Amino acid sequence: MRRRIIQTSVVLAYLTSSLLAMAGESTGSCREAGVALQVLGSGGPEITDQRASSGYLVWRDGHARVLIDLGPGSMLRFEQSGARVEDLQVILLTHLHVDHSADLPALIKASFFTERNVDLPIYGPTGNEVMPGTHAFVDSLFNNTNGAFRYLGSFLTGDESYRLLAHDIPTQGKSPHTALDDARFRLTAVPVHHGPIPALAWRIDIAGRSVVFSGDMNGDNHTLETLAAGADLLVAHHAVPEGAQGVERNLHMPPTVIGRIAATAKVKQLVLSHRMNRTLGREKESMQFIRNHYTGPLVFADDGQCYPLVKRAR
Repeated sequence: MRRRIIQTSVVLAYLTSSLLAMAGESTGSCREAGVALQVLGSGGPEITDQRASSGYLVWRDGHARVLIDLGPGSMLRFEQSGARVEDLQVILLTHLHVDHSADLPALIKASFFTERNVDLPIYGPTGNEVMPGTHAFVDSLFNNTNGAFRYLGSFLTGDESYRLLAHDIPTQGKSPHTALDDARFRLTAVPVHHGPIPALAWRIDIAGRSVVFSGDMNGDNHTLETLAAGADLLVAHHAVPEGAQGVERNLHMPPTVIGRIAATAKVKQLVLSHRMNRTLGREKESMQFIRNHYTGPLVFADDGQCYPLVKRAR
């Protein structure tokens, strides 16, 4: 009888830990000292998944410093997080699909009602025949002559309390590019394969910690492994299940590829985001494929969750 109770307790403990991992339980607060990642939007472009689209914050000592992607709904999550527009030091875009960029006008309009008075740089991919570059994208939104939101053009001309400064980062080839390197942080990008869409993965080195964002990619460039080497945390987009084929596989990496990249890079923690209906409810299956390669801490993200970048033993 005693043996059965012990066995039952072990099983319950395993199930509890597995469920917490599948739910993506966060491990602390983003408003405290140190560096932390906050997931603003953990979903994709669907409007039936009850999630905001892609968006992330990197916090340092209680201040939101870096904003990565601004998909629909992410600005509501930004507000709910307690982040302030005044505290942002840079915006990074992985690519310009709607579910990664559509809330940019919302942020810029909202900033009018804040005390921000420092220019805000935004770095993103160059363009091609199917997608504009970041500078052209921002201009098409806010140019005061022919922009879609031309009434906000003063944020480009310098007639407001700050300017939005757009910069293109090359997406050709496979070489890394340093977008910014100063006393605050180092921002490094590499081109990744996302079908015909120019796309980047980003690494942020800040206060002795490192967090990497895969963005949407299928793994064909084999650049993320190097960018993420030794990172404290890798946010990998989990948009397709194992066995995906055709267009979706050309755009996204399945769990096996995620596991291989995380293992090769020896990242200290893996957070799975950009969770779409075709992967929701299949967390156990996805975890099994990832665990064939990567054995470190693994969570499935939900909106609003925070992950402090703690120092881990090697």
